[in-house]
Amino acid sequence: MSSAFQLLIPSVQFFNSAIESYVGTSHSRWALARFRQLLRLDLKPNDLTFSLLIKASASSRRPAGSASVNAKTELNQAHAHLVKSGFDRFLYLSTALLDLYMKMGCDAYARRVFEYMPERDVVSWNALICGYSRKGMDVEALELFIRMLGEGFSPRAATLVSLVPSCGHRELLFQGRCIHSLGIKSGLDLDCHVRNALMSMYAKSGELDCTESLFNAMVDRSVVSWNTMISAYGQNGFFSDAMCVFKDMVEERCEVNSVSLVSLLSAHADLDSTHCYAIKTGLASDDCVVTSLLCAYTKHDDLGSAESLYERLIQKNLVSLTALLSSYAEKGNILGMMKCFFEVQQLDMKLDAVALVSILHGLAHFSAHISIGLAFHCYGFKTGLCLHPLIANGLISMYFKFNNIEAASLLFSEMHEKPLISWNSVISGCVQAGMASKAIELFCEMRLSGHKPDAITIASLLCACSQLGYLQLGEKVHNYVLRNHLEFEDFVETALIDLYTKCGRIELAERVFKSIKEPCLASWNSIISGYSLCGLERKSLTYYSEMRRQGLMPDKITFLGVLAACTHGGLINEGRKYFDVMTKDLALRPTLQHHAFMVTLLGRAGLFEEALLFVKNMEVEPDSAVWGALLSACCIHGEVQLGECLAKKLWFLDQQSGGFYVLMSNLYASEGRWDDVARARGMMKDMGRDGCYGASVMEITSMEENNRNLRFDDVRVNGSSSQHLSFLYSNA
Repeated sequence: MSSAFQLLIPSVQFFNSAIESYVGTSHSRWALARFRQLLRLDLKPNDLTFSLLIKASASSRRPAGSASVNAKTELNQAHAHLVKSGFDRFLYLSTALLDLYMKMGCDAYARRVFEYMPERDVVSWNALICGYSRKGMDVEALELFIRMLGEGFSPRAATLVSLVPSCGHRELLFQGRCIHSLGIKSGLDLDCHVRNALMSMYAKSGELDCTESLFNAMVDRSVVSWNTMISAYGQNGFFSDAMCVFKDMVEERCEVNSVSLVSLLSAHADLDSTHCYAIKTGLASDDCVVTSLLCAYTKHDDLGSAESLYERLIQKNLVSLTALLSSYAEKGNILGMMKCFFEVQQLDMKLDAVALVSILHGLAHFSAHISIGLAFHCYGFKTGLCLHPLIANGLISMYFKFNNIEAASLLFSEMHEKPLISWNSVISGCVQAGMASKAIELFCEMRLSGHKPDAITIASLLCACSQLGYLQLGEKVHNYVLRNHLEFEDFVETALIDLYTKCGRIELAERVFKSIKEPCLASWNSIISGYSLCGLERKSLTYYSEMRRQGLMPDKITFLGVLAACTHGGLINEGRKYFDVMTKDLALRPTLQHHAFMVTLLGRAGLFEEALLFVKNMEVEPDSAVWGALLSACCIHGEVQLGECLAKKLWFLDQQSGGFYVLMSNLYASEGRWDDVARARGMMKDMGRDGCYGASVMEITSMEENNRNLRFDDVRVNGSSSQHLSFLYSNA
């Protein structure tokens, strides 16, 4: 009876076979269930049992770092049984276990397994080095490699392939060269995998000469080598060279794979040609290629093609949906954006930080988007994404756009850790909201907290100085820019030009502009507007002509500066010409501000019939600024009858504004109609308006401060935000 009962109990081999059946599937929990059954039957697992259990857990794992708490707990339990059974002394089992711990994001557990191993081989070292490199723990990977050499282990090709990606930064390029030298000395550099890894490392560090040398010295180039070279050129902006390498690859009859086309698309290859080639070679059915094509079409604003590709995707993925969603958000297509979001929900996926921040950036209008913004704030809070600095910054920017300063400030104050990007968001938000003094105060707090400003911080601070007319502080910021070589950033130079023009120092603005080797469109726009603002209309138009000669295409902002110059200088013919160039030649749709400049130009010249006809032919409904410009011209020329008609229009458009009451009062005064002046002033007082307020700003600096060599680096606040902030600087 006893022997018959024994026959009914499954053996260890039976359970090993059962666990092995789950290897390569997504059912690791069943493998663990079989292991528990084995233990309940008092059977002793062997080393093969644990090996298969680890393989089953590894085959069903999620991407690195995203394993669930239950999966980590189950692995800890298996680890405990492994130690209890004494099989942790088997080298291959401990190596497999630490490798799985690294892939699940448990680097502390992996390191503990490694340190407690009674003996190690090169495979064990490789597993931990590769894990650190994969997680971006570059310094830890290099330290472990040095320790490995110190303990007498000789690296293999796999060791270098695992380690070299950690040196793909300029900061670690020296260490990468040392590893390359070690590879040459040991002969491992002849391995094609090592060479490919070295090529990729040099490309990421911007050392294209070294990448090319390695590639040209290769006798047998694999598809990986060709793909690495295409990607290297693409990463460094040499798109035509990337295309040439691809053509050489095809001519040498090397098989093109999906990675080749993805690398080519990242190198800005012609989209239509690449798509045709993908269809011709049968790669258009590959999900990676389709996703890359979809992302490329969204970048080219071809949403129709992107949507068509998405519909043909066999396996819908978050990357493709995020690309569509971001494009919709960027264009303000909230309906399309929400459609993509609902599809994410239906596919039981969750938005990542990149997708959510794209949505937040797309919400720009308070009245239309506030409820959607609040809903996504709740979604971020529910999913835990609000803890991500990128999302926190996106929410701060969104609330600033909605003019909800209190909510933005509260979000910022509640952040446990405030990285530089968060300080930049709140400082920039304050500047955009017209709270320049608050922005400067926050900048000082940022410096006291130990953060060093970057180019974005400096650009925001310069904009704050422009708003307040703080020339002296702006000059100190300029000194900081020169000391820290931030003048190579276009937006910093543009902010400096804007500061000097608004503070009346056009000669300094011109000096900054001329120091830029290749000015961008924003820099040209700033200097054109600056000359116009300072009354140098002819110079403004000369710079516009020079910009066109250099091949830059003007935008709407360019023409705001040009039309302002024509208005200030009374250049009627030039104004008409440039407005026609903008609307007819370049097909740019003028804004209300462009129209207001043209009406002002025509009105000041006394061409009221042409001005009225111009307003009548406007494609958009004229606002108070357009009618106000015409009313102001009536004051200059004493056109009382037309002025009264315009005043009625303005009253119906914006009766709360006191500006047109002042204009009517001035119009009546120019004709000596003092009773009407009194009536207009009385109406203004009845509306609770006293006229238009203005303010002048004067900066006062002591002789002692002027005589000191001041540093911008050590800033402290002395005073409140409601006063002119004074700064204490240490001696250089």
